[in-house]
Amino acid sequence: MTEAFLGFMAVFVMAFLRIPLAVAMSIAGIVGMGLMRGWQPAFAGTSQVIFETGFHYVLSVIPLFVLMGNLVARAGMAKELFTAANAFVGHRRGGLAMASVIASGGFGSICGSSIATAATMTRVAFPEMKAHGYKDTLATGAIAGGGTLGILIPPSTILVIYGIITETDIGKLFIAGILPGIVAITCLCMAVVFVTWRDPSAGPPAKRFTWRERLAAIQGIWGVALLFALVIGGIYGGVFTATEGAGVGAGGAFVFALLRRTLTPRVVMDILVESARTTAMLFTILIAAMIFTNFINYTTMPGDLRDFVLQFSPHPIMVVVMMMGVYLALGMVMEELAIVLLTIPVFFPIITGLGFDPIWFGILIVTIVEIGMISPPVGLNLFVINSLLPNVKLGSIYRGVWPFVMADIVRLGILIAFPAIALWLPSLM
Repeated sequence: MTEAFLGFMAVFVMAFLRIPLAVAMSIAGIVGMGLMRGWQPAFAGTSQVIFETGFHYVLSVIPLFVLMGNLVARAGMAKELFTAANAFVGHRRGGLAMASVIASGGFGSICGSSIATAATMTRVAFPEMKAHGYKDTLATGAIAGGGTLGILIPPSTILVIYGIITETDIGKLFIAGILPGIVAITCLCMAVVFVTWRDPSAGPPAKRFTWRERLAAIQGIWGVALLFALVIGGIYGGVFTATEGAGVGAGGAFVFALLRRTLTPRVVMDILVESARTTAMLFTILIAAMIFTNFINYTTMPGDLRDFVLQFSPHPIMVVVMMMGVYLALGMVMEELAIVLLTIPVFFPIITGLGFDPIWFGILIVTIVEIGMISPPVGLNLFVINSLLPNVKLGSIYRGVWPFVMADIVRLGILIAFPAIALWLPSLM
């Protein structure tokens, strides 16, 4: 237990000193194993982890879904999604903010990245909301909250990483995110309703669309619907695995981008470079996390922590609630991917030991990551929006996002209370 605690402290100190997380976890893992088992076994084990992780077939999902997200972002599908959502709810008070949330959910179903979703919807939705007199707080809060849907509604890079670390079926994790994603959209829209109830001037209604205009708007999103149905429907129906589905999705996104004539040699090169950069970053952090995980598993920390938690909590569900409280606190001061990679090796054995479904826990983890991505002061989505909207003060973004943080906490409670929301669809596969 002491060795693991010192390892975590070493990672936190190095992260505080601005040492990259991957480097910090690798150093802590190698040094810890070296001191406990000897330097030769430590270096041999590290080289084996690097080789096995780098050549892991399932990991090919990551670059393919990253490429798919970059292609659909350049194809202009987000604008059509926002237009379709706006056609149905834009005439309501706060309707454009709801439309941005709904469109973010649709874009997340073909993207898989929270940052990409938030950045894309900032460019698409914020000018419309600003033109209709929306306050910056509501506009940026809705975009930040909706952006998190990119990592819950499949495909999701976080679910891929969770599945690899815990050896959980990635296809079932993807399917498990669909119904919680719908619950998330509903909760975020209710947050918009609450904000506009308290301050009607924050989100004045826009024009009402005719049914003919609404049908025309729906026809504009056929590409998104087809791509989602092709990838997720194929996985759900057992036609292909999640890895093969990623290849189908990337190929389909490339075809759509070609048909829309949005690709030039320069754009293709930019997409490939950006996809390679993102993939390299994720792989580096993942390999470092696996090195650190080997060290943690060699200590007695997982077993000791499980015994400690069970000693003070006679009800297993309270253990989950305690874990979520720890995650919420960490999410306000740490980067979200770092939290997942550092804590899963400790918490996952407790969850499985208590008999909880790892798929359900994976959805809870993604929900917690979503909350962390919009929680001040280090929520990543908030800084993405601020960098794209330099005229909007960061303080306004902070104030505007709190109702959506509360909505996500309510959603987390719903998912804890009703695990069937996440587990029903996977049980039918």
